[in-house]
Amino acid sequence: MPKLKLRAAVIGVGYLGRFHAQKYAALSGVELVGVVDAHPETAQRVAKELGVAAFTDYRELLGATGVKGAKVDLVSVASTTETHHAVARDCLAAGVHVLAEKPITVTVAQADELIALADAKQLVLQVGHLERFNPAWLAVKDKIKRPVFIEAHRMAPFKARGIDVSVVLDLMIHDLDLILPLVGSPVADLRASGVSVLTDGIDIANARIEFANGCVANLTASRTSTASLRRLRVFQHHEYISVDFGDRRIGISRRRDALVEGEEPIDTETMQQPPGDALMTEIVAFVAAVRDGTTPVVSGREGRDALAIALEIDRMIAARQNSSS
Repeated sequence: MPKLKLRAAVIGVGYLGRFHAQKYAALSGVELVGVVDAHPETAQRVAKELGVAAFTDYRELLGATGVKGAKVDLVSVASTTETHHAVARDCLAAGVHVLAEKPITVTVAQADELIALADAKQLVLQVGHLERFNPAWLAVKDKIKRPVFIEAHRMAPFKARGIDVSVVLDLMIHDLDLILPLVGSPVADLRASGVSVLTDGIDIANARIEFANGCVANLTASRTSTASLRRLRVFQHHEYISVDFGDRRIGISRRRDALVEGEEPIDTETMQQPPGDALMTEIVAFVAAVRDGTTPVVSGREGRDALAIALEIDRMIAARQNSSS
């Protein structure tokens, strides 16, 4: 017996949400039934492009009687960050699975509420940390076993889109999401600094994290760069791994076991990964988790943990600024 198509919708179809809608529309086994945006012209434009219904209120898709009344089975929540909690909460309460763009919510308490609701209703709550699906990361992540030092640089040219949050919540949170499960140890010490350059918020930030197992991570993020850079370096016993997320290039350097006089003591291997569609891979993983009832690649708890550290970094930066003013 063929599986029924899962009914999907995207809530918030601005720059990123429009891409979500395109992926659902192209995916077999899924029917994109509509798109939602608070701006009617945006909703209509994307709906016309994809041949689906347009809505300005997401609650029209949820019905009034929970699962049986909902017109959708799953949604992507790609609206503004401050709306994530209310929208995702209403969707989960109606029995709808949720893929929430990062950051999951504005506060940790809001994230905890969503996680508890999803657990109670046995629904999938996935967070849209896209770098988890980058072809370079997928190729190298299982090679990272016991990191002792991690360095991340994430630089981007200034864009008006995304300045509703600090550079920590906009950019650095990607690296926090990658690093926390890699290390798998509680944070023992955290130090952070940052400055405002082009906005009233934090535009350049640096954080140094010491974990209980001894691993140290140094993260830098900027949205005032002249060029894009997304690079992570991981040092572990006798090995150094470099991941360039933009170029999808991996470098692995290892110390030779048998040293020969006159030869380099390090063997270096470089790998170039082919282009991939990280967003489609992310959405396919979400749909699979919904259909199979499995834990998503980036769970609500992992999204919550990355948010908690990001907010603490922002708090520490604000405290430093206030003390120096």
